[in-house]
Amino acid sequence: MTPSALAVIVPAHNEEHRIAACLRSLRAAAAHVAPMPAVVVVTADACTDDTATLAARGGAYVVKTRSHNVGVARAAAVDHALELLADAGPDVWLAMTDADTIVPAAWLAHQADWARRGYDAVLGTIRLAPTTGSALLVARHDADYFRTRRLSDGVWEHPHVHGANLGVSAEAYQRVGGFAPLPTGEDRDLAVRLSAAGHRIARTDQHPVHTAARLRGRAPGGLADLLTSLHPASRGSDRHPAPLPLDSVRPA
Repeated sequence: MTPSALAVIVPAHNEEHRIAACLRSLRAAAAHVAPMPAVVVVTADACTDDTATLAARGGAYVVKTRSHNVGVARAAAVDHALELLADAGPDVWLAMTDADTIVPAAWLAHQADWARRGYDAVLGTIRLAPTTGSALLVARHDADYFRTRRLSDGVWEHPHVHGANLGVSAEAYQRVGGFAPLPTGEDRDLAVRLSAAGHRIARTDQHPVHTAARLRGRAPGGLADLLTSLHPASRGSDRHPAPLPLDSVRPA
Protein backbone atom coordinates (compact mmCIF):
# COMPACT_ATOMS: atom_id res chain seq x y z
CA MET A 1 0.00 0.00 0.00
CA THR A 2 1.18 3.49 -0.86
CA PRO A 3 -0.47 5.86 1.63
CA SER A 4 -2.70 8.47 0.06
CA ALA A 5 -2.68 10.53 3.26
CA LEU A 6 -1.47 10.38 6.85
CA ALA A 7 -3.27 11.14 10.09
CA VAL A 8 -1.51 11.51 13.44
CA ILE A 9 -3.62 10.63 16.48
CA VAL A 10 -2.76 12.22 19.85
CA PRO A 11 -4.84 11.65 23.01
CA ALA A 12 -4.22 14.27 25.69
CA HIS A 13 -5.37 14.86 29.25
CA ASN A 14 -4.09 18.07 30.89
CA GLU A 15 -0.92 18.24 28.78
CA GLU A 16 -0.55 22.01 28.46
CA HIS A 17 3.13 21.81 29.45
CA ARG A 18 4.07 19.23 26.80
CA ILE A 19 1.63 19.47 23.90
CA ALA A 20 3.43 22.33 22.11
CA ALA A 21 6.72 20.42 21.93
CA CYS A 22 4.92 17.32 20.72
CA LEU A 23 3.21 19.24 17.93
CA ARG A 24 6.45 20.94 16.86
CA SER A 25 7.99 17.52 16.35
CA LEU A 26 4.93 16.34 14.42
CA ARG A 27 5.06 19.37 12.10
CA ALA A 28 8.69 18.54 11.35
CA ALA A 29 7.76 14.92 10.66
CA ALA A 30 4.91 16.00 8.36
CA ALA A 31 7.32 18.20 6.39
CA HIS A 32 9.34 15.08 5.53
CA VAL A 33 6.40 13.48 3.74
CA ALA A 34 5.15 16.58 1.90
CA PRO A 35 3.29 16.98 -0.39
CA MET A 36 1.40 13.96 0.96
CA PRO A 37 -1.60 15.24 2.97
CA ALA A 38 -1.03 14.91 6.72
CA VAL A 39 -3.35 15.99 9.53
CA VAL A 40 -2.87 15.93 13.28
CA VAL A 41 -5.89 15.32 15.51
CA VAL A 42 -5.65 15.85 19.26
CA THR A 43 -8.34 14.57 21.57
CA ALA A 44 -8.51 16.83 24.62
CA ASP A 45 -10.04 14.35 27.04
CA ALA A 46 -11.50 15.76 30.24
CA CYS A 47 -8.98 18.60 30.18
CA THR A 48 -9.20 21.34 32.78
CA ASP A 49 -6.19 23.29 31.49
CA ASP A 50 -5.21 24.95 28.18
CA THR A 51 -4.40 21.75 26.29
CA ALA A 52 -7.14 22.24 23.68
CA THR A 53 -6.25 25.89 23.04
CA LEU A 54 -2.55 25.16 22.70
CA ALA A 55 -3.20 22.18 20.43
CA ALA A 56 -5.30 24.29 18.08
CA ARG A 57 -2.68 27.02 18.17
CA GLY A 58 -0.08 24.39 17.23
CA GLY A 59 -1.96 23.46 14.07
CA ALA A 60 -3.88 20.42 15.25
CA TYR A 61 -7.54 19.64 14.81
CA VAL A 62 -9.07 19.25 18.26
CA VAL A 63 -11.74 16.87 19.46
CA LYS A 64 -13.06 17.30 22.99
CA THR A 65 -14.27 14.36 25.06
CA ARG A 66 -14.97 13.81 28.75
CA SER A 67 -14.45 10.07 28.93
CA HIS A 68 -11.32 9.82 31.11
CA ASN A 69 -10.57 6.87 28.83
CA VAL A 70 -7.63 6.67 26.43
CA GLY A 71 -9.27 4.06 24.21
CA VAL A 72 -12.28 6.31 23.69
CA ALA A 73 -10.00 9.32 23.16
CA ARG A 74 -7.91 7.58 20.49
CA ALA A 75 -11.00 6.26 18.70
CA ALA A 76 -12.61 9.72 18.65
CA ALA A 77 -9.49 11.22 17.08
CA VAL A 78 -9.35 8.48 14.45
CA ASP A 79 -13.01 8.99 13.54
CA HIS A 80 -12.46 12.72 13.10
CA ALA A 81 -9.27 12.20 11.09
CA LEU A 82 -11.03 9.85 8.68
CA GLU A 83 -13.79 12.42 8.22
CA LEU A 84 -11.19 15.08 7.42
CA LEU A 85 -9.48 12.78 4.91
CA ALA A 86 -12.64 11.36 3.35
CA ASP A 87 -11.58 12.62 -0.08
CA ALA A 88 -7.98 11.45 0.18
CA GLY A 89 -8.65 7.95 -1.12
CA PRO A 90 -8.85 4.57 0.60
CA ASP A 91 -5.21 4.22 1.62
CA VAL A 92 -5.00 6.41 4.73
CA TRP A 93 -2.30 5.59 7.27
CA LEU A 94 -2.92 6.25 10.98
CA ALA A 95 0.13 7.12 13.10
CA MET A 96 -0.32 7.07 16.89
CA THR A 97 1.64 8.94 19.52
CA ASP A 98 1.11 10.60 22.93
CA ALA A 99 1.04 14.23 23.98
CA ASP A 100 4.11 13.85 26.22
CA THR A 101 6.18 12.43 23.37
CA ILE A 102 8.62 13.84 20.81
CA VAL A 103 8.87 12.03 17.48
CA PRO A 104 11.94 12.04 15.20
CA ALA A 105 11.82 14.05 11.99
CA ALA A 106 11.72 10.92 9.80
CA TRP A 107 9.03 9.21 11.90
CA LEU A 108 6.17 9.50 9.41
CA ALA A 109 8.46 8.81 6.46
CA HIS A 110 9.56 5.55 8.08
CA GLN A 111 5.98 4.51 8.76
CA ALA A 112 4.95 5.30 5.17
CA ASP A 113 7.87 3.20 3.95
CA TRP A 114 6.71 0.20 5.99
CA ALA A 115 3.24 0.62 4.46
CA ARG A 116 4.75 0.62 0.96
CA ARG A 117 6.54 -2.64 1.81
CA GLY A 118 3.15 -4.23 2.40
CA TYR A 119 2.81 -4.05 6.18
CA ASP A 120 -0.56 -3.29 7.74
CA ALA A 121 0.80 -2.06 11.09
CA VAL A 122 4.06 -0.88 12.64
CA LEU A 123 5.02 -1.26 16.30
CA GLY A 124 7.84 1.10 17.25
CA THR A 125 9.91 1.63 20.38
CA ILE A 126 10.39 4.39 22.94
CA ARG A 127 13.24 6.06 24.74
CA LEU A 128 12.84 7.93 28.01
CA ALA A 129 13.52 11.63 27.54
CA PRO A 130 16.74 12.19 29.51
CA THR A 131 15.66 15.59 30.80
CA THR A 132 12.53 14.16 32.47
CA GLY A 133 14.00 11.38 34.60
CA SER A 134 17.04 10.63 36.72
CA ALA A 135 19.94 8.68 35.22
CA LEU A 136 19.30 5.84 37.67
CA LEU A 137 15.62 5.61 36.77
CA VAL A 138 16.40 5.59 33.05
CA ALA A 139 19.07 2.93 33.55
CA ARG A 140 16.70 0.69 35.53
CA HIS A 141 14.02 1.02 32.87
CA ASP A 142 16.44 0.39 29.99
CA ALA A 143 17.95 -2.71 31.65
CA ASP A 144 14.56 -4.40 31.38
CA TYR A 145 13.40 -2.73 28.17
CA PHE A 146 16.38 -3.80 26.07
CA ARG A 147 16.89 -7.26 27.55
CA THR A 148 15.83 -9.00 24.29
CA ARG A 149 18.15 -6.93 22.09
CA ARG A 150 21.09 -8.88 20.62
CA LEU A 151 24.24 -6.77 20.65
CA SER A 152 25.72 -8.75 17.76
CA ASP A 153 22.82 -7.91 15.46
CA GLY A 154 21.87 -4.40 14.37
CA VAL A 155 18.19 -5.37 13.98
CA TRP A 156 16.10 -5.69 17.14
CA GLU A 157 12.86 -7.66 16.89
CA HIS A 158 11.42 -6.15 20.04
CA PRO A 159 8.45 -7.41 22.11
CA HIS A 160 6.89 -4.02 22.94
CA VAL A 161 3.61 -2.31 22.03
CA HIS A 162 3.28 1.44 22.63
CA GLY A 163 0.44 3.79 21.77
CA ALA A 164 3.16 6.44 21.67
CA ASN A 165 4.72 4.80 18.60
CA LEU A 166 2.26 2.78 16.58
CA GLY A 167 1.02 2.92 13.01
CA VAL A 168 -1.77 1.09 11.20
CA SER A 169 -3.58 1.33 7.91
CA ALA A 170 -7.08 2.71 8.25
CA GLU A 171 -8.42 -0.33 6.41
CA ALA A 172 -6.86 -2.79 8.88
CA TYR A 173 -7.89 -0.61 11.83
CA GLN A 174 -11.52 -0.58 10.75
CA ARG A 175 -11.53 -4.25 9.82
CA VAL A 176 -10.71 -5.30 13.40
CA GLY A 177 -13.09 -2.80 14.99
CA GLY A 178 -10.72 0.00 15.99
CA PHE A 179 -9.72 0.94 19.51
CA ALA A 180 -11.75 -0.61 22.29
CA PRO A 181 -13.01 1.73 25.07
CA LEU A 182 -10.32 0.64 27.51
CA PRO A 183 -8.83 2.95 30.16
CA THR A 184 -5.41 1.34 29.57
CA GLY A 185 -3.93 -1.32 27.28
CA GLU A 186 -5.92 -0.15 24.26
CA ASP A 187 -2.76 -0.32 22.16
CA ARG A 188 -1.99 -3.95 23.09
CA ASP A 189 -5.61 -4.93 22.58
CA LEU A 190 -5.59 -3.49 19.06
CA ALA A 191 -2.29 -5.22 18.26
CA VAL A 192 -3.63 -8.59 19.44
CA ARG A 193 -6.70 -8.26 17.22
CA LEU A 194 -4.61 -7.18 14.22
CA SER A 195 -2.39 -10.24 14.65
CA ALA A 196 -5.34 -12.59 15.14
CA ALA A 197 -6.88 -11.29 11.91
CA GLY A 198 -3.70 -12.13 10.00
CA HIS A 199 -2.51 -8.60 9.32
CA ARG A 200 1.18 -8.15 8.55
CA ILE A 201 2.87 -6.36 11.46
CA ALA A 202 6.37 -4.88 11.57
CA ARG A 203 8.23 -4.54 14.85
CA THR A 204 11.03 -2.04 14.49
CA ASP A 205 13.48 0.03 16.52
CA GLN A 206 14.18 2.12 13.42
CA HIS A 207 12.29 5.20 14.58
CA PRO A 208 12.10 5.37 18.41
CA VAL A 209 10.26 8.26 20.01
CA HIS A 210 11.18 10.08 23.23
CA THR A 211 8.55 10.07 25.94
CA ALA A 212 8.43 11.72 29.36
CA ALA A 213 9.78 9.70 32.29
CA ARG A 214 7.19 10.90 34.73
CA LEU A 215 5.94 9.07 37.79
CA ARG A 216 2.37 10.36 37.63
CA GLY A 217 0.82 9.32 34.36
CA ARG A 218 -2.55 9.67 32.70
CA ALA A 219 -3.53 6.01 32.14
CA PRO A 220 -3.65 3.46 34.98
CA GLY A 221 -1.17 0.65 34.54
CA GLY A 222 0.83 2.61 31.99
CA LEU A 223 4.48 3.65 31.72
CA ALA A 224 4.30 5.96 34.73
CA ASP A 225 3.20 3.10 36.98
CA LEU A 226 6.07 0.98 35.71
CA LEU A 227 8.57 3.79 36.34
CA THR A 228 7.17 4.30 39.83
CA SER A 229 7.89 0.65 40.56
CA LEU A 230 11.48 1.19 39.38
CA HIS A 231 12.02 4.40 41.31
CA PRO A 232 14.66 4.23 44.07
CA ALA A 233 12.03 5.09 46.67
CA SER A 234 9.89 2.14 45.60
CA ARG A 235 10.16 -1.40 46.96
CA GLY A 236 10.41 -4.12 44.37
CA SER A 237 10.49 -3.86 40.61
CA ASP A 238 7.64 -4.90 38.37
CA ARG A 239 8.64 -6.23 35.02
CA HIS A 240 6.98 -5.75 31.66
CA PRO A 241 4.15 -8.10 30.77
CA ALA A 242 5.09 -11.08 28.61
CA PRO A 243 5.53 -10.27 24.89
CA LEU A 244 2.52 -10.63 22.61
CA PRO A 245 2.59 -13.37 19.98
CA LEU A 246 2.79 -10.91 17.08
CA ASP A 247 4.71 -11.06 13.81
CA SER A 248 8.38 -10.16 14.15
CA VAL A 249 10.09 -8.88 11.01
CA ARG A 250 13.37 -7.52 9.79
CA PRO A 251 13.64 -4.37 7.67
CA ALA A 252 14.22 -5.15 4.02
